[in-house]
Amino acid sequence: MEIGEAENGKPATGDVVTTPPVAEPRTMRRIAIVLLAAGASSRLGSEGHHKLLATFDGVPLVRRIAERAASSIADTVVVVTGARGEDVAIAIDGLSLRLVVNAEYRSGMASSLSAGLRALAITEYDGVLVLLADMPRIETDHINRLIAAFRASPVSSVVRSVHNAQPGNPVILPRALFERVQALEGDVGARRLIKASGWPIIDVEIGEAASIDVDTQEDLLAAGGRLHR
Repeated sequence: MEIGEAENGKPATGDVVTTPPVAEPRTMRRIAIVLLAAGASSRLGSEGHHKLLATFDGVPLVRRIAERAASSIADTVVVVTGARGEDVAIAIDGLSLRLVVNAEYRSGMASSLSAGLRALAITEYDGVLVLLADMPRIETDHINRLIAAFRASPVSSVVRSVHNAQPGNPVILPRALFERVQALEGDVGARRLIKASGWPIIDVEIGEAASIDVDTQEDLLAAGGRLHR
């Protein structure tokens, strides 16, 4: 989990800093959700299993989080798939969202972020909420609170989930950072980019949901999940 885990400090030497925004009229800024569901569950340690197909209260994890995204106040939802893509697509069938296949998912998270942004007419959106599909405690209310904070700010800002002041996920990235997100490579998210950008950061406390993901079998079982092939 790495998208929003960052300290709000000064950029490192050599980083390119984006000029922070000036105050602007508050408008109903348009938000897209990019739900990252492409990973191969390599840390699960159980051959033939995929964490996003594990069930919570009888519902596949990927559908559980996709339902919460689809029922939020976001303007659109894009789901990026990769490993076990057909099974993931079946699990979320019937929901109001767009599906994008990332053929380069093995190269890491950056390729999925880029695939999600490419699927959007990004000039139509003021921000993108990056949502990880392996965070079972995220609720629609958490997503809505982040979007509300982004829309209420007098300037476009990074909006970040926190738990006890510690950065977590999801995170909203303003449009001015989209091009730099698309330039990322490897198994990295936007952590360093957020730190280096100089952009205003709004932290929204959402409790332990911001820090609970399920990379391993122990994580999944502790969170109440059940594995299926």
